[in-house]
Amino acid sequence: MNVIYPGSFDPVTNGHLDLIKRCSEKFDKVIIGVLNNIAKKSVFSIEERIDLIERSTENLHNVEINSFSGLLIDFAKEIECPNIVRGLRAVSDFEYEMQLALANKKLYPDLETLFMVSNTEYSFLSSSIVKELAKFDGDVNGLVPKEVKFALIKKKKAGDL
Repeated sequence: MNVIYPGSFDPVTNGHLDLIKRCSEKFDKVIIGVLNNIAKKSVFSIEERIDLIERSTENLHNVEINSFSGLLIDFAKEIECPNIVRGLRAVSDFEYEMQLALANKKLYPDLETLFMVSNTEYSFLSSSIVKELAKFDGDVNGLVPKEVKFALIKKKKAGDL
């Protein structure tokens, strides 16, 4: 069985990577769907995000990375994968994710959303927190792969963070 793990991944964190690794052990293929949300100002371009994920998952041979715009259900139909996995860090995540899952199910009845609980080590971690830390010279070691750390430093030096 294949599964889609969607998100903006701006940038990918060790929490994301933990979930990707765990999914790669449970599913035949993990399709990482990188959302290209043109309405949102991202720090990293879609190409940069895909590159960072590729470099961070190169040891996982059943991971595929694609980008998509628009609705997740349309992406799922396009690649013929009716299974989605979402990570839950806290109860507040569940409430939001449950609403999305129910809306998606209403629009695409064959779609199933599976929830995986975050590793406690990363239960506080988000891309927003990482970007905020990096912006103010906080320590992101252990929160992101080294490739992302260096990319964040480069963005900060360029004034893009």
